[in-house]
Amino acid sequence: MDFTLVLTLLGGLALFLYGMQMMSSGLEAAAGNKMKKVLEKLTSNRFVGVGVGAGVTAVIQSSSATTVMVVGFVNSKMLTLKQAVWLIMGANIGTTVTGLLIALDVGMIAPLLAFIGVAAVVFVKRPTLQHCGQILAGLGILFIGMDMMSSAMSPLKDSETFINLMTSFSNPLIGILAGAIFTAIIQSSSASVGILQALSMSGLIGISDAAYVLFGMNIGTCITAVLASIGMSRNAKRTTIIHLLFNIIGTIVFTIVCLLTPLTGFIESLYPGNGAMQIANLHTFFNIATTILLLPFGGLLAKLAVKILPERAAESAEGLTLKYIKPIKSSAEYQMGNAVIAINGIVNELGRMAKKVGENLENSFDALIEGNSKRLKQVSENEEYVDYLNKEISMYISKVLAYESNPRDCMSVTSYFKISGDLERISDHAMNICEYTKLLESKKTSFSEHAKSEIQSMKKLATESFGLLEGLKGISSEKLEEIKDAEQQIDDMTASCRQNQINRLQNGQCSDEACVLYSEMLTDFERIGDHILNIGEQLFSVGE
Repeated sequence: MDFTLVLTLLGGLALFLYGMQMMSSGLEAAAGNKMKKVLEKLTSNRFVGVGVGAGVTAVIQSSSATTVMVVGFVNSKMLTLKQAVWLIMGANIGTTVTGLLIALDVGMIAPLLAFIGVAAVVFVKRPTLQHCGQILAGLGILFIGMDMMSSAMSPLKDSETFINLMTSFSNPLIGILAGAIFTAIIQSSSASVGILQALSMSGLIGISDAAYVLFGMNIGTCITAVLASIGMSRNAKRTTIIHLLFNIIGTIVFTIVCLLTPLTGFIESLYPGNGAMQIANLHTFFNIATTILLLPFGGLLAKLAVKILPERAAESAEGLTLKYIKPIKSSAEYQMGNAVIAINGIVNELGRMAKKVGENLENSFDALIEGNSKRLKQVSENEEYVDYLNKEISMYISKVLAYESNPRDCMSVTSYFKISGDLERISDHAMNICEYTKLLESKKTSFSEHAKSEIQSMKKLATESFGLLEGLKGISSEKLEEIKDAEQQIDDMTASCRQNQINRLQNGQCSDEACVLYSEMLTDFERIGDHILNIGEQLFSVGE
């Protein structure tokens, strides 16, 4: 095989992979949000789950992308582990569409498809038509790459070394291992099956040898989800185990069937001389039959995954850690469906943050009423956690904004970025309030009973106002009006307490030191109300 043929093979592979990527991007842009909503609202019905998984994967042309999406949904608690089982089964069926498209052999019109698609992308201004053009261009480029690979590999029919290599795949273990390793490297079963079809079209491998390689490719495709689950929750990792179990069980069953029955011979007889169609049909049959076989045992697969990867006490312990989001290191990690996963994960992390902030509000006011600094340690620990979460959430959001192209999702994520900052500021003011207890102790002074009564009222109003934020989900205009009224009550109470403070000072009912601290505390109280209103306004914009 000379250098020119090697370059042609690499160029064909590049076009094939790029065509797939263009199709996936175009399809996601055209219908991505609808697919995300379908997955998000998935019911627990196994047949619906399998259908949704197959449909989404058929559209985005990648079972790996669907499985990574499912892993993210499980990690952010949008899906249960059992629901994930059905989606994964469906994804394995949906991934066969690419092979069937290739087997139809529309290579002759591939340049025309690519031309029409590129023309739509370049000259048409309407976004929907541009997305459709991107899909057509991707399909055309995919087939052009397929033809290039097939042509480049055709001379290998005369290479004794390559023929010996291909025939070695008749050994089931070697074939399965080769398919798994190759697919794990390129991280796409659709692409690896396409390359196997190109080898078949060049007459380099028959269906009887290709079968075991094909089974291995189904195992190798799991590597993408495995990598995506690193750093995620225990359940997210179990989702990848279910994906592996599905394909390993299917491979074992079909390997035995191929060894004991003339299955490959039967498939070959259906489409004699058309190796690409034979491979596509075997791939489809493998995934549909495995799904039918395992469908009644989906719950057992989920339980087995829990047995394989049980809970660890150390992992469930509290600490400075993220539970629902995984830092994004590159654009390659941000795939289809990630906006829904990201937003849900951010809301869950902000919920954890809000819980700490709420605790700090109560403890800080209580500390002033009690007149000692015993609660300061707990408030400081919570404040450290809030600062950590704010930093990590903000960094995560900055990455999402860099890679997300949907304007609506970007707007929502930006709102949550602002909310994180306001939560952190509320915690800062609560920390300030609690730290005043140390100054009271150092100066051996305390607030008057009138002042303590006012602080009790402030605590009640501040915590009730904070409670109106309702789990940091989108709110209605009526709820926003409640928050605005609460903020005005905080302003009015602040003004009233300042006047009462002046009166007590004039009557000699409070010390100068206590008076200064009380004035500072009133400022913190008023700022808390402002930040609660800011959060309410951002939540309203998210809910619109």
